[in-house]
Parts: sequence; C-alpha cells; structure tokens
Amino acid sequence: MSEKKKKDMEQPEQTAPETAQETPTEETPEVPEVEETFTVSREQMEQFESLAKLLSDGNDKYLRLAAEYDNYRKRTAKEKESIYSDAKLDTVKPFLDVADNLDRAVSQFEEGDPHRQGVEMICKQFAAVLEKLGVTEIEALGQPFDPEKHNAVMHIDDENLAENTVAEVFRKGYQMGDRVVRFAMVKVAN
Repeated sequence: MSEKKKKDMEQPEQTAPETAQETPTEETPEVPEVEETFTVSREQMEQFESLAKLLSDGNDKYLRLAAEYDNYRKRTAKEKESIYSDAKLDTVKPFLDVADNLDRAVSQFEEGDPHRQGVEMICKQFAAVLEKLGVTEIEALGQPFDPEKHNAVMHIDDENLAENTVAEVFRKGYQMGDRVVRFAMVKVAN
C-alpha cells in the first residue's frame, strides 16, 4: 500500500461538528462615493444649456397642450349639456299653450259634468308629464311680484293686498330647474 493510503487509514475521519456555529458577518463600512469631476469646454457647456432649454421648452409645450385639451374636454361637455337643455326647453315651450287650452276647456264645463272630469284627468296627466321632464309651475297668486319670474301686464289699487303682490294670474308661468321657460302673466296690486 502506498503511504498515503496508510495515513488515511490510520487517521480517524474528522466529522464536522453537529451544530454549526454561525459566524458573525462582518459589516463592511460604507465607502462614500467619490464624485467624479469632469472638465467641459465652453462649447460643450453651451450645448448642454441649449439642450436643457430645448427640453424645458418641450416640457412646457406638453403641459400647455395637456391643459388646453383638458379645457377643451370640459368646455365641450358643458356645451353638450347646454345643447340638450336648450333643445328640451324649445320642445316643451309649444306644449305649454296646449296646457293653457286644456285649462280653458275645464272652465267651460260645469262642476260634476263627465266631460269636465275627463278633461281634468287629461290636465293631471299632462302636468305629470311636464313634471317628469323637470318643468314646474311658477307660483304667482298671492306671492310678491318677482320681475325675474312674472310679467306684470296690469296694476290695480287693492287695499286688501300688500304692495307689489300678485292679485290675479292671466297665464301660468313655468320653469325648468332654475331657468324660466315662460313668465307668468299677472296683475299686480299697488
């Protein structure tokens, strides 16, 4: 046998310890980064400045374009809403004359007449449709005169009513939301 094999046989095998001890890891101190300095020529510096200005101008143009687009989007949405509201208002206006004629038809029949009851039912249904569209009647009788909602066509002296109070309504007024569709035609007490 060779001598090497003999030595290996004679020496008992060394085994690793059953519990391995953890060796503390050494923390390497952080080395501050060394700033490198570069020397640039005047031409290179001017080129850097012109590129920085070009980048700044491009960024400014982008921000302005984004703001203009946002304003355009808001304006067109508002215009669409306004167009819809105006079209709805223009559609409702002619039907108000029909409502006036229905009210006149009710007054032509005596109380309890079946024709009157039928026309009253039509009037109620018509008023429900207008209300569903957002059209409401402007309260006028006994209310203080409001030139933004009422159109005074007559003045009377009446001591029973307060000054500038609506004494009689000749034609009902209507509004859609806060917009007046038709002014109420009224008689005002002085």
